[in-house]
Amino acid sequence: MSPACRVGGVESLAGVSVVIPAYNEEKTVGAVVRAAVMAECVDEVIVVSDGSGDRTADAARSHGARVIEFEANRGKAAAMKAGMLAARNEVLLFLDADLLGLNPDHICRLVQPVLSGKADMCVGVMRGGRPATDIAQAVAPFLSGMRAGRLEAFEPLRTLDEAGWGVEVALTLWAREHKMKVKEVGIVGVTQRMKEEKQGLVRGFMARLRMYWDIIRVVPKSERARR
Repeated sequence: MSPACRVGGVESLAGVSVVIPAYNEEKTVGAVVRAAVMAECVDEVIVVSDGSGDRTADAARSHGARVIEFEANRGKAAAMKAGMLAARNEVLLFLDADLLGLNPDHICRLVQPVLSGKADMCVGVMRGGRPATDIAQAVAPFLSGMRAGRLEAFEPLRTLDEAGWGVEVALTLWAREHKMKVKEVGIVGVTQRMKEEKQGLVRGFMARLRMYWDIIRVVPKSERARR
């Protein structure tokens, strides 16, 4: 575990494990890893390559991450779970591998309320990046893949292997059910590559539909449990 570090004027003995689930993100994962490695309070970065067919794993390693590789694609929830179980710290920060413009200060802003005890979970909300992502995050911040918290905040990951892209919604609903303090943190100047940009219009649109289906599948189940 890292020695005491100062984040936002608060000194903490807790180290932070950054977990980055990634599927065919060789173009962007290196920059995300680099930002995490440079953040003062982070003492390990784990990338879970979820059956990637490109150089995602190599790019992550070359920038300082520890890499877990799945032979086949198992979905975002399973990748997050694997990273959580491999992490050595109590405080976790999940980041998407396709973020653009992320820097160490953004990471410090995300983890500071958790390290100081002011929040059980922090959710990063992109602002001032570009209209497409800003609008999406303003409408549905609970879909954000940037989340910091202690291990107990991510307890649902142990049983959410099949949630896929619906995992963020499930985590939000679980935190609400357990009356956790959830804080939204504005992450200025950060955006991410859209699925249509990465996979082309048709394949990207189909991937987006699958994402929405995963969310639809998760919400009723979680809401029933909450009630």
